Amino acid sequence: MGILKEINCKEIFRKAYENRYTWRNEFSGYKGKCIFFVNKNIHEGEFQLGKDFKPNIQKIEEEKIVKSIASQLFEVCIHRVKREFNSVHSENNFNLLKNSESGIEMSVSGKNEGDKYRVKNDFINMVYRKIHGTIIEIFVEEFLQTGEGYLSKKYSSQSIDPDTLKAKSQKLEYEDEFKNIGEEDYWILKSRTITYLNQNQEEETQKFVFEDLSLLK
Repeated sequence: MGILKEINCKEIFRKAYENRYTWRNEFSGYKGKCIFFVNKNIHEGEFQLGKDFKPNIQKIEEEKIVKSIASQLFEVCIHRVKREFNSVHSENNFNLLKNSESGIEMSVSGKNEGDKYRVKNDFINMVYRKIHGTIIEIFVEEFLQTGEGYLSKKYSSQSIDPDTLKAKSQKLEYEDEFKNIGEEDYWILKSRTITYLNQNQEEETQKFVFEDLSLLK
């Protein structure tokens, strides 16, 4: 009679964590054109993202638009930083919640108590994390396999109140496109479309497009 193999959640999560696509440490930044489409308005400018990951947006006056574009660039690049698994998760334990068609769902105890993840085929397809006093819940539908690790391509994100566990923001549906630039295989965000329901329950879309991309020397 075969012994039921125990599911080692920490090892399963580690493999998926290390399977994510990240930039090499010598990444020096990149630049290009940025175009933002919102409510039939188009805003065009230029941007530069240094190795400090601080986006600099030029040729757009409106502060709100500058912040929108900068936040997308920052949010994408912060996920490309390579951080060793043990430096991030050595004080966490991963505990099995359930194993289903959707993947192996696990809760975290220890340093990041209360966080949850779901892993399927070495991809993290659900994230439930407390960040700055808010729970962020992300479900990933589609991935891009770069050959150097995976990128989330189609996913939803929603903020949840940690006290009531009810949604405190509308659900945002994301669709990302990436482009491989440079000879060293750097995958950069080419476009991001965000769809959501406004206060009148009407669907609205924002689209960020990044063109003429080149690496900074």
